[in-house]
Order: sequence, then structure tokens, then C-alpha cells
Amino acid sequence: MSGVVQGARRIVVKVGSSLVTNEGRGVDAEAIDNWSRQLAALAAQGRELVMVSSGAIAEGMKRLGWASRPKELHELQAAAAVGQMGLVQMYETRLRAHGMASAQVLLTHADLADRERYLNARSTLLTLLSLNVIPVINENDTVVNDEIKFGDNDTLGALVANLVDADAYVILTDQRGLYSADPRKDPDARFIDVAIAGDPALEAMAGGAGSSIGRGGMLTKVLAARRAARSGTSTVIAWGRERDVLLRLAAGEAIGSALVAGTAKLAARKQWMLDHLQMRGSVRVDAGAAAKLRDEGKSLLPIGVHEVEGEFARGDVIAVRTLDGVEVARGLANYSSAESRLIARKPSSQIEALLGYANEPELIHRTNLVLID
Repeated sequence: MSGVVQGARRIVVKVGSSLVTNEGRGVDAEAIDNWSRQLAALAAQGRELVMVSSGAIAEGMKRLGWASRPKELHELQAAAAVGQMGLVQMYETRLRAHGMASAQVLLTHADLADRERYLNARSTLLTLLSLNVIPVINENDTVVNDEIKFGDNDTLGALVANLVDADAYVILTDQRGLYSADPRKDPDARFIDVAIAGDPALEAMAGGAGSSIGRGGMLTKVLAARRAARSGTSTVIAWGRERDVLLRLAAGEAIGSALVAGTAKLAARKQWMLDHLQMRGSVRVDAGAAAKLRDEGKSLLPIGVHEVEGEFARGDVIAVRTLDGVEVARGLANYSSAESRLIARKPSSQIEALLGYANEPELIHRTNLVLID
């Protein structure tokens, strides 16, 4: 268990509503300061951190003077809009006090389901991390109802972990971790220290509802861990008010329940690419470009592309073939087929002049590319 967070360089942390808002009594400045201090300390160790935070609706309820969570969607969205102001302000203030820059990122599940928006979100988040900025992410509750209806910022956190290729996903909650049964009802409930993410038995153990403030229970966390494991990310579920929980996890201490991914991160990402049996298109590259991909682990630049085949959109998985048709790699295209034809055999410095804009200098970035053995 100690290796789940200890060896992680890129970590996604998710905190639940009851922790962020002190059981619904407004934004808990002390708690957010505590996590900000720990995030800053982890960043000083050379780690990259992403914070996924619930709490906008609960904070909005407090600001609007509402004692109970409304049921009407438009009222929930109004509360989210009001509460998000206070939530992100507190994170920005507390992270800055500990020497860290922060950024607000509002996402929807649709952003991560759409190929082009997926790549845009990924590029933005990876750029922020490279600049030593901590993204603070929440569901865009004001315009969608997924999180409001189901309360699954746990799932959003897992999707973000997939998006940025996180090494570990830490879910901080108001419970110690996962038990074999509800410990409030079953005195024989056994605490689960370590398990394999995706084990069907975990879902049976997790059943039950969440707190009165948040909407997600332990089941959403188990399902989120299963989703994160698909890209090789292991998950820890732990009590958010445990003293220095993030620092102690990073030091290798066994805290909470570790749901370990059964597949290594790189292998999982490669398998996801390889599973695309029906690709929309391909590009043919010269021997020099193929050698840079295979032997040097480089990105695919437009200048090495000689031919574009098929019709594909930005974000589609495409094949990379040699001039005689041998597939050497596949990956996510940064440009559509029409755009690729315009920039093929041209240096990256000419992309903006040719297209009127430039997404990235690469046709396929090396982090979005896998070699065919």
C-alpha cells in the first residue's frame, strides 16, 4: 500500500463537500489552508498536484441562507454559481499564502467525452502542471446536471486522473475508508486496507448513501477507483481530517483504503490506444520520422508526414505508417485530416501561417503516442 502515493509524481486529490464546507456551514478556511500547506510541501518535493474540489453548492446554500438542499435544478445551479465564487477564492488565497499559484478549471463530463475538448483540456492541464500551477477543478454545475443529480465528483476526479495520466488518485472523505459492510450497522464490519480496484466484491461492500451534504457515497468512490484503474492509476480513500494525511501518504504511511490498479500506467494507456481497431485515418511518414519515433521516443512533427489517409478529427486515434505501409505507431491527432494535409511536409513554425492558428507544434505528441511492437 505504501507505494501507491509514495512513488507517485503526479497526484490528483479529491475532497468532498462535507470536508470543504465543514458539514455545510460554509467554506472551511482552516481545512483548505491545511490541504494547501500539504500540497505546497508536496510540490516542493517535485510532485505535480491537481485538486478536484466539491463544495460549491453547499457554500452557495450558506451564502443564500438556505438551511436545506433544494430539489429544483435551477436552484441547485444558482447555488453552485454563488458558491463557486467563495470556494475558488479561498483556494487561491490559501495556496498563494503557501507560495503556490493556482488556476480554476471548470469541467463537465462532456468535455472529457468529446475528442477535441478532451485534448484541449489535457493540453491546458499539462501546461499548468509544467508551470508549477495547481489546478483547482470542479464540475461546471451551473450548466450541467450530472454532478448535481448524481454527486459524482468522485467520477470527475477519476476522469481527470485518466486525463493527466496521474500516478495516484487520493479521495479524501468523511469516512476512514472502505469497510466490508456499513460499520454503523454491522459491528463485524472489516476494514479494507488493500484491494484490487475493479474487484466486483468491492461494489457489494460499498452500497449505501453518502452524507446529507454531499450526494456521493462510498459506492461512487469504489466505481471511481475502478475507472481510474483503467489507465493504470491506483486510488486511496482516506479520512480528510486525518493529520497531515497527504504528507503521510506520500511518505509511505498506510492510511485509508488502497484500491490498486491491476495494470501499470504506461501499459494501460498503450492498451487503450491499441484497442482502437477501427481507426478513421492514418499518416505515412518518411524513414527519418519513423526512426525518431521508434529509436528516440520523439513526437511526430508535420514535416515528417508525406501522406494523409482517410478523414479524421482532432482527438481521433490514427495510425502512423511508413511509406511502404508498415504501421509503427498510433496516437491522438492534434489536427484534423484536412488540417494535416495542409501542414504535411512543412516545419512546425509555419503551422500558424498555413492554418491561421496553431494548436500544438506536433501532429501527435509523444505522450499521446504508442509504438507498435
